[in-house]
Amino acid sequence: MKVALDAMGGDFAPDVTIAGAIEAVSEYDTEVILVGDKQKLSESLRNKRYPSDRISIHHASEVVEMHESPSVALRRKKDSSIRRAVELVKNGGADAAVSAGHSGVAMATALFLLGKLPNVDRPAIATIMPSLTGYFLLIDAGANVDCKPENLLEFAHMGNAYYKAIFDMPSPRIALLSIGEEDTKGNELTKEAFKFLKSADLNFIGNIEGKDVFSGNADIIVCDGFIGNIVLKVSEGLAETIMKMLKREIANVTTGKLGYLMIKPAIRNFKKKTDYSEYGGAPLLGINGTCIISHGRSSARAIKNAIKVAGEMAKKKVHEIIANALSKGSHGGFSEKNFHGIKEDISYVKG
Repeated sequence: MKVALDAMGGDFAPDVTIAGAIEAVSEYDTEVILVGDKQKLSESLRNKRYPSDRISIHHASEVVEMHESPSVALRRKKDSSIRRAVELVKNGGADAAVSAGHSGVAMATALFLLGKLPNVDRPAIATIMPSLTGYFLLIDAGANVDCKPENLLEFAHMGNAYYKAIFDMPSPRIALLSIGEEDTKGNELTKEAFKFLKSADLNFIGNIEGKDVFSGNADIIVCDGFIGNIVLKVSEGLAETIMKMLKREIANVTTGKLGYLMIKPAIRNFKKKTDYSEYGGAPLLGINGTCIISHGRSSARAIKNAIKVAGEMAKKKVHEIIANALSKGSHGGFSEKNFHGIKEDISYVKG
């Protein structure tokens, strides 16, 4: 598999993206195309040890900054590293694209160049997160601020197809995030979405409250992108806060150092499970291709894992599995919308 990596995207690019690429090609059966300023990338690669036949450079003279709007970046920066990476997928030069740059621009570019799958109204970001029993999929994690009930049903179908393909689970449990377990609880969106999901050919288990998100009772949790992004960011912040509070409390106890040595392995395992770098990035589901959106603060390990996920998705042709599932499932016959009709939602995602 060939993965086009936006080597200029992310807070610590290009050093970290290059380091992640080197780790990926050294550990996995994949090739990486570094997309960005050829001179800068060549200088960063100099004196580094890596299989030279597995890393190449595709020049792109521009970089999208985090403050730029997706619509402006698409019009004015046609030689950006994000755009060139996605173009490689479109033209068959790569099997998948990965970017830790501007999430909104990455989504807009993928949607604009690759297009939506048939029967898809709104592509969605799907994020793998840890639970008490393993992992669950959160969808949508930030691509769409305002949704219709039909969109949430569509997210459920896409998440269902993705989860089955990646985790080899025949019938993942799907829940709708709301303020109560009863079908009468929630706002108009969740109450109407509940009706759609209940009548769909899915293993829908009903509503799930915020306190049960990490319980492991659901394999897929469906919500609109506004709520999903809040859940994602609060979870990241809470995990970091818990680690800091725990270290502080241990330091304040007389026998803290001895106690820390005893529980150090457990703390290390907890940190690993809650570290976003372990999951690499989030796939953008619903587009006609494979595109992984990574955290702006991605480490080399996160980039490596994002490349791994991208390669696995491309190899399994997950986007084709989703297209097939939507063509057979009762997804509601969603209406098509052009790119400009959803640019307001796209501009919301800042990474």
